[in-house]
Amino acid sequence: MASSLCISRHPISPRLSNNTTLLRSTNLRTAVRCSLPRPGYVPNHIPDPRYVRVFDTTLRDGEQSPGATMTADEKLHIARQLARQLARLAVDVIEAGFPASSAADFDAVRMIAAEIGSAGADHVPVICALARCNQRDIERAWEAVRVAMKPRIHTFIATSEIHMKYKLKMTPQQVVDKARSMVAYARSLGCHDVEFSPEDAGRSDREFLYMILGEAIRAGATTINIPDTVGYTLPTEFGQLIADIKSNTPGVENVIISTHCQNDLGLSTANTLAGAHAGARQVEVTVNGIGERAGNASLEEVVMALKSRGEQLLDGLYTGINTQHLTMASKMVEEYSGLRIQPHKAIVGANAFAHQSGIHQDGMLKHKNTYEIISPEEIGLVRSNESGIVLGKLSGRHALKAKMLELGYDIDGKELDGLFTRFKTVARNKKGITDNDLIALVSDEIFQSQVVWKLIDIQVTCGTLSLSTATIKLANVNGEEHMACSVGTGPVDAAYKAVDLIVKVPVVLVEYSMNAVAEGIDATATTRVLIRRDDAAASNGVAASRAFSGTGAAMDIVVSSARAYIGALNKMLGFQAPAKSETTNQL
Repeated sequence: MASSLCISRHPISPRLSNNTTLLRSTNLRTAVRCSLPRPGYVPNHIPDPRYVRVFDTTLRDGEQSPGATMTADEKLHIARQLARQLARLAVDVIEAGFPASSAADFDAVRMIAAEIGSAGADHVPVICALARCNQRDIERAWEAVRVAMKPRIHTFIATSEIHMKYKLKMTPQQVVDKARSMVAYARSLGCHDVEFSPEDAGRSDREFLYMILGEAIRAGATTINIPDTVGYTLPTEFGQLIADIKSNTPGVENVIISTHCQNDLGLSTANTLAGAHAGARQVEVTVNGIGERAGNASLEEVVMALKSRGEQLLDGLYTGINTQHLTMASKMVEEYSGLRIQPHKAIVGANAFAHQSGIHQDGMLKHKNTYEIISPEEIGLVRSNESGIVLGKLSGRHALKAKMLELGYDIDGKELDGLFTRFKTVARNKKGITDNDLIALVSDEIFQSQVVWKLIDIQVTCGTLSLSTATIKLANVNGEEHMACSVGTGPVDAAYKAVDLIVKVPVVLVEYSMNAVAEGIDATATTRVLIRRDDAAASNGVAASRAFSGTGAAMDIVVSSARAYIGALNKMLGFQAPAKSETTNQL
């Protein structure tokens, strides 16, 4: 397919089409690579050699992030919401989970396969399930994904000397035999799309790696994935590894080469790009880079790097990602996982498009391209009032929905009703509603766990003349209201103790943080808490070491704090310990 270039002498509209790459010349004339169509899906072949498949493993590897806890019901809800957002992003493959690890994982994968992986949408992603190289795992994976229009089984086994000797306690030949037989078994079940991963490939013997990959291909693998499981390699090493595999593996011309890079040395994005440049045509990533230990290659970083520099330096490589949905996906993962994004995180961090230096501000005022290589609108981050809508206490649902769409949030139905109620409360007490106020309300209203307890009313008295006192009214799932009163060292402490009197579950407050989302004395406050069940009270499979996060937003800091605390309690109370798998493995 020939590359097509559109030349424009006028400023580019901030709402760039999908797959558009900016090429800036010294005279500020801008060339834009027009959106290229997504090639048709064939498991082991991509018609356009420049196209890179995006394999998202947020729901599988991302959930292994320390602190990313989910209840069984939450997992289904979050999986559904996040998978829909990934489909809007237009990822090629969604690795929906590890069905053999727990009943909750199995249900989530099967639900995604049935709902997201079925016909009826403009883009239907491949739905993939992870399985170790054993028959039970593979059967369970196939049972979960087989209803999808494009199902895939992803099976793996370790190939480095240290893993084979100490973890698997298997000889290299036994590992080869197991890999070959299990790939063949997956194909025999009727699955025509099988991915094979040699775990810890980055530290595996090269000749052994070529051999086992060749056997997997001969057994029917359609994708061979090369994991840098412990984030050990440098970009030059990893790029050379992919190039060597491409040159020395028997049958490699008949499969797709994939990369899966961990971030232990902070090199996952660089390694992923090096791998793609060397010939890999699938990249395994997670939203916000969440994952085991230091995380995975970040979807938004890899995608925007290819979009920004693919035409110039990476032989025209491109993806099918609709980058306008990146901000919403990032926010969803942040809220659902409870893992906050560091402000200076590339692409989606709060400071990614903030310019504080006087020199930078001067340059931005003269021409945005002086200090911005990516337009914030490209990733769905719209802060200008494009619609002309100014929200206030007289605004209606349609105006709120239009404004939220402008901010990248597609909200409707009951979610919009709940958000509108909260919005009207804030609007009655505040002159101007900022974008950050609205985003905080979305986080508090939409991205919450299942309701076990709901805050109805709260009243506090505090100051230097007497002890702080809080009265709390909560409602349970049946709508029954409970009230309690307590004193504390401050209003928040008193409120939390009053909640404890109603909920009657001993917990330890591990972390507490609060931020104002805008300037001014009437700014909305957002609170995040992390709680852990008291050691002596840990029961029902809830480990005392497991922490649960909660967020809250309100103009009143005590109300915001109470909402966050109750949200964390709801997560903990709804938690069901997943069934333990035989071993814990990762790529």
